[in-house]
Amino acid sequence: MKILKLLLLPALLYLAGSDAFAHGMSAADKQSMLDGGYLRYIWLGATHMLTGYDHLLFLFGVVFFLETFKDIVKFITVFTVGHSITLIFATFLGITANYFLIDAVIALSVCYKGFDNNQGFRNYLGIKAPSLLAMVFGFGLIHGFGLSTRLQQLPLGDDSMQMLLRILSFNVGVEVGQIVALTFMLLLLSSWRRIPSFHKFSRVANDGLMFLGLMLMIMQLHGYLHTTGPDEFGFAEDNHAHHHVKLTSESNQEGTLNYEDIR
Repeated sequence: MKILKLLLLPALLYLAGSDAFAHGMSAADKQSMLDGGYLRYIWLGATHMLTGYDHLLFLFGVVFFLETFKDIVKFITVFTVGHSITLIFATFLGITANYFLIDAVIALSVCYKGFDNNQGFRNYLGIKAPSLLAMVFGFGLIHGFGLSTRLQQLPLGDDSMQMLLRILSFNVGVEVGQIVALTFMLLLLSSWRRIPSFHKFSRVANDGLMFLGLMLMIMQLHGYLHTTGPDEFGFAEDNHAHHHVKLTSESNQEGTLNYEDIR
């Protein structure tokens, strides 16, 4: 349990201290996208993947037990095809949904992969696990839809060809970021597999995946409860805690005013 806490503490501190749950983009950022051209969209796609902890956690779960180059290419290709389909078509056709609900499902995919890696279907449910290839493709579609909701917040233009090129540029950036992230993951896992502790703590690591996925899902559902429509941002300010403090302060001020009125 102590080892699990040590493994999870840095990730939880990062999630708690970051503004990763804030949706939307400032007017200045949108203008910089227009001024920067297609390379700017590529850069944004790459950085979004590299800072997208939910996408990275799922990828980490997918490649956790994959050792052969053939298997790695097979599963990552299926995932890439899946998220590329929804990213491109959903964005181009303007299909969207509530950001927080999509991210909650993405977080659930992290839980699923950790559960599957620990043989949860066989050990706890007594059934055969669904086809991993099909599940990775299905979750890839959902991850791509999540990326699409972010991309649709950007100025993509009214011209169809220009819009398509910007979408494709963003997708290229996502793939570049994915390759960079996978390189580090595979180097880490290949080094860890040489140490006897890999098999000993692999279960703990995947329990950690399930725990982090659950925390992410709760946070996203919490964000959803703050929305009144699919196009509204969940938080009035980037720092959610400060928003609650502000609400409390305003409530206290109202109580003081009412007390003064009574006097």
